[in-house]
Amino acid sequence: MKTIKGPAVFLAQFIDEKEPFNSLDGLCKWASGLGYKGIQIPTWEPRLIDLKKAAESKNYCDELKGKIESYGLEITELCTHLQGQLVAVHPAYDKMFDNFAPKELHNKPKERTDWAIDQLKSAAKATRNLGLDVMGTFSGSLLWHTSHPWPQRPAGLVELGFKELAERWVPILNEFDEQDVDVCYEVHPGEDVHDGVTFERFLEATNNHKRVNILYDPSHFVLQQLDYIEYIDNYHEFIKMFHVKDAEFNPTGKKGTFGGYEDWINRAGRYRSPGDGQVDFRTIFSKLTQYGCDVWAVMEWECCIKSPEQGAKEGAPFIQSHIIQATEKKFDDFAGTEINEERLKQLLGTNS
Repeated sequence: MKTIKGPAVFLAQFIDEKEPFNSLDGLCKWASGLGYKGIQIPTWEPRLIDLKKAAESKNYCDELKGKIESYGLEITELCTHLQGQLVAVHPAYDKMFDNFAPKELHNKPKERTDWAIDQLKSAAKATRNLGLDVMGTFSGSLLWHTSHPWPQRPAGLVELGFKELAERWVPILNEFDEQDVDVCYEVHPGEDVHDGVTFERFLEATNNHKRVNILYDPSHFVLQQLDYIEYIDNYHEFIKMFHVKDAEFNPTGKKGTFGGYEDWINRAGRYRSPGDGQVDFRTIFSKLTQYGCDVWAVMEWECCIKSPEQGAKEGAPFIQSHIIQATEKKFDDFAGTEINEERLKQLLGTNS
């Protein structure tokens, strides 16, 4: 067993134009003051990190770490969700996902994909330069528009889709392997890797690449009505990152899983701040500790009701209260006796 590290916070949803949320120093001071011990850094935000420079300069990374450590914090992981999304984009989503890339790449899907792949490879080197060994991302999606097939999917379409997805990712995964860094895919609706079956399909398509791992976020499974506890039993060996994000699913006679195109506040499935939804975090923390998952518990704020400031303030003590100090002894050790082979034979009745 292993004690989960934390609490930490993902900074992506807190970047803002107003202080203290408009600079790395401001965010570090804020997070430290709330009781967080680590920060997870979105690499697409230049106010937090220069990704190319981090890939090229160990000195830059040492200075970045030093600044963050001066606030009593650690970098838990880097994340490349936006860049990972752009590794695989179906043309139907081109216009919407262009916003994830520099303006000069808009309406240039091939160049945008090449840029995203280069960003991921830079993230591999930056992660290593920072002394980290895991990174979080999205898989991207070529098949999501067929998830509820009508008309029916032609035979072979899913297999070809995962083959293409793997062909795009394997060179990236090989770069991460050279840097001895694991890629943790956030298993998420909208991505081709969105549940257990699709994770297995992707893993198989990459020829079981050892760098393919999981960023576990139970909120996405609540919205899919998937057993997020059993998911840990099935995939704990792959879980190397953990987002503490809550959710709830309240279907009615008018709406369910697909949400009726409603805004988040009116959907049957919606994200909530930790403790405000339906996720059984006590069992999750117990399972992850039991299986020895070496993860940081990182709060990700996405709530359609509570403010980010309140969510962050409540998040650190919420996580701290759920962290289990893994025991190093058995509770019934006090009743043990000295045992030798002769004694064991006596207990079995085989010593005659």
